[in-house]
Amino acid sequence: MTSTPTESPASRTTSGKRRGRTPGAGPAARPRRRLRAPAWLAAVPLLAFTALAFGVPALAMLGGAFTVDDPAGGPASYGTQNLTTSLQGAYLTALLGSVKLSGTAAVLAALLGLPLAQAVVTSRSRALREAVLTASGVLANFGGVPLAFAFVATLGNAGVLTRRFGLADHGWSLYSFWGLVLVYLYFLIPLMVLTITPALDGLRTQWREAARSNGATTAQYWRHVALPVLLPSLLGGFVLLFGSAFAAYATAAAMVGSAVPLVTLQISDALSGNVLVGQENVALALSLDMVVVAGLVMAVYLPLQRRSSRWLA
Repeated sequence: MTSTPTESPASRTTSGKRRGRTPGAGPAARPRRRLRAPAWLAAVPLLAFTALAFGVPALAMLGGAFTVDDPAGGPASYGTQNLTTSLQGAYLTALLGSVKLSGTAAVLAALLGLPLAQAVVTSRSRALREAVLTASGVLANFGGVPLAFAFVATLGNAGVLTRRFGLADHGWSLYSFWGLVLVYLYFLIPLMVLTITPALDGLRTQWREAARSNGATTAQYWRHVALPVLLPSLLGGFVLLFGSAFAAYATAAAMVGSAVPLVTLQISDALSGNVLVGQENVALALSLDMVVVAGLVMAVYLPLQRRSSRWLA
């Protein structure tokens, strides 16, 4: 019989040191892992602020839109009468007028802002790029009553340019649909420049070079390569422009009043009781209609935005 060699205590100690273990160290000697808080806890303050600033008003608007007051002074009930009223008569005309005005201004601003942004992106002058983007950031936030009075003093009935070039003799009126579109373009075009510039920066030079190598002209490159890639970003810019024009109130209220039917002006009149008393809930129903319109526009934009992110990443 052959005896199996046994390991001495000294050899066990030596092998333990060789393996990087301390003699006598067991599971209790291992370093404890620190418990880390979940990552979503960092977003709790933002979620709380969002719920307070947007959630509470949204719930109040939703509840008021479906609350029907009793004309005889009885208890209020829930129903769809306010929504039905908001889609009839002058209210429907104002809602359609806002959609028409916002869509027209957004399309024109997108068509005019795209070539301007492309000129800025392709320019070799860094100072020009920074100057245009800085001015666009300022002009995109210049609106309200100051903008209305600036245009009234320039292109109103007694404006400087109106008298200088005799625009009134040719049928020009600032206090009309197209006059309001012109005023909206003042801040929508700079907003489009700010929105589309990052997407234009994402167009790769290799795509243009490959198109030229295959004999494509500049128009063919834009038609078959650049515009399909930029289409989701363009639609995203259109959605942003549409929303800005759709929600604008102070500029239109100070300039045209009730000359152009707009849903924001109808909401103001209903809340203040300028036309009919007790139409506050109808105003909330009109606000709900605006949210639905904005949601429908966003539903078209979001799927295309995911498609665009694969190309411009």
